[in-house]
Amino acid sequence: MNNEILGLHHITAIAGNAKKNYDFYTRILGLRLIKKTVNFDDPHTYHFYYGDEQGTPGSILTFFPWEGMSAGRRGTRQVTEIGYSVPKGSLEFWQNRFEQNNVIYNKPAEKFGERYLTFLDPDGLKFELTESKTPDTRAQWTTPEVGKENATHGFHHVTITTNKMDGTAKVLTDIFGYKLEKTEVNRSRFVTDTVSYAAIVDLVEAPGEAVGHVAAGSVHHVAFRVKDEATLMYFRDKVVAMGLNITEKIDRNYFYSLYFREPGGVLFEIATDNPGFTVDESLEELGSNLKLPAQYESNRAEIESILPKLN
Repeated sequence: MNNEILGLHHITAIAGNAKKNYDFYTRILGLRLIKKTVNFDDPHTYHFYYGDEQGTPGSILTFFPWEGMSAGRRGTRQVTEIGYSVPKGSLEFWQNRFEQNNVIYNKPAEKFGERYLTFLDPDGLKFELTESKTPDTRAQWTTPEVGKENATHGFHHVTITTNKMDGTAKVLTDIFGYKLEKTEVNRSRFVTDTVSYAAIVDLVEAPGEAVGHVAAGSVHHVAFRVKDEATLMYFRDKVVAMGLNITEKIDRNYFYSLYFREPGGVLFEIATDNPGFTVDESLEELGSNLKLPAQYESNRAEIESILPKLN
């Protein structure tokens, strides 16, 4: 596992109403809220982390819910779909669940030999639930309404839409070590063999499509996983060697990060496994307390009075 990208670490998106976001992901999708904190640059805005029981890299979906944020628009230079892995035979359960909860969805379809179901969250963020060809043995977080036979396992893939895919593909292959597995029409699937899950990036090339607008219902950035800080800095050197601008190492409390914009326009992050989400809460307590970055702790009372109530 030395000097390797270990698939996806997390995906961060923008939402509007915080309570709607919280209710949708914890109740309807059945994810665990593993961390309730605030935006590092805007402490009056939540930063929610959803995932499996432990917040395992490759299962972590995070949101900045900005009240009153205008709606985004899907297009090029964007992450346009987030794919979750679900058990075989579960798509009918999800279709019925979406129907009962007035969730916008499309009937199951197939690509790359796998059945999938598309749906939108309350802000219009697009997802796919995929019955993976490879049995997914990752532990699931279950709820009284979403049991083990249907619950998500974590990410299956992420889709990037681009006017021209060459630059993005070069980052995936030459820096991150992904390989082109297959192309169907204008969708090319890139896969890493360093991990079994959360290992897929699809590039959709749409030369004539308009550039998207990142706002509510849009992905802000996608993060790729590395083992530790030494590996993080190894990849920083590789990004610099390709002539791309990249940040210095940033401490995000639960992981260390680097950020750069790939040639296709999408913001990429590289994030470490360490120190993890139990650094300030026990496994049992994850997500139950408002955790603040140290610089905001002295303003806790004011921040708590401004943040929307979730219950």
